[in-house]
Amino acid sequence: MKKVLLAILAVVAILSIALLSGCSHQVEAYTDSGQVVNIGVSQELTIALGSNITTGYSWQPKYDTNSLNLVGQEYKANDTTGKQIVGAGGTQYFHFKATKSGETKITFTYYRPWEIPTAQDQTQEFKINVK
Repeated sequence: MKKVLLAILAVVAILSIALLSGCSHQVEAYTDSGQVVNIGVSQELTIALGSNITTGYSWQPKYDTNSLNLVGQEYKANDTTGKQIVGAGGTQYFHFKATKSGETKITFTYYRPWEIPTAQDQTQEFKINVK
């Protein structure tokens, strides 16, 4: 009886490790302006844009809230050998979820949020096809 119980516990442990290791996959991040993204309703997409928020500038998204939900955003500083260096750049990540089928777009403008955007501000645009 003990041998059977130990065998079952060993199998459960092996399966648990296999399942947990399969959960750590990387999500593809879209980075190229003009890129067409094809996703399904209820699927998520991540857009990654180089940024340096220590300057006050950051990417601000504009999108159709009927087609997409912004479910999260984060900023990760570039790895500078383990040190946080003031003035070092990084990447802003935007996580969206598609809520309605059709074609839409996300336009990002790089400016200081307390200032009014101008035509000289850098922009990035992504076309989204939701099926």
